[in-house]
Amino acid sequence: MPQGKVDHVPDDGLTTRQRRRQHVLAVHTGQGKGKSTAAFGMALRAWSAGWPIAVFQFVKSPKWRVGEETALKALGETGKGGPVVWHKMGEGWSWIQRPGTERDHAVEAAEGWAQIKRDLAEEAYRFYVLDEFTYPIKWGWVDIADVVATLRDRPGNQHVVVTGRDAHPDLVEIADLVTDMTKVKHPMDAGRKGQQGIEW
Repeated sequence: MPQGKVDHVPDDGLTTRQRRRQHVLAVHTGQGKGKSTAAFGMALRAWSAGWPIAVFQFVKSPKWRVGEETALKALGETGKGGPVVWHKMGEGWSWIQRPGTERDHAVEAAEGWAQIKRDLAEEAYRFYVLDEFTYPIKWGWVDIADVVATLRDRPGNQHVVVTGRDAHPDLVEIADLVTDMTKVKHPMDAGRKGQQGIEW
């Protein structure tokens, strides 16, 4: 698609303007770094366009403060772009929990998905980031058939981006935009841990 030119124009009876304004379902998957970062970059564009934004972070602790959350919340309060709401479900990855502090991640993921379904039905936001949402799908915490039907049939002009490794083939099939992040090289390969300003 050089210079934004499409390879094929479908015979669907829509004008170029109508086709351009269709809602988009994007999936950022793969083993490489940058899936969430790319989604938050899209959210910045949505904020600039004045769209209301909802971020749902799955399997990330409410205690973890990520730079994108701080930046987007601050931007949402300026009154210049769109408002931003941020939801986190769960206490983080199950394998880092201390004994006796476990929460029911499956229940929290299901509750988060139920809220997303309500918001989509009400057309509450224009842009949704479902961060790390591929994991609750992979682990069977939410039903893939329900996810596919809900995202495929969402009303209005609501854009959704889903991030996480191992995206389900059925989700990939219905998506309009799929990017597979491939790792070529990473500082962790040399024993370097993540650092503020780069990973969060």
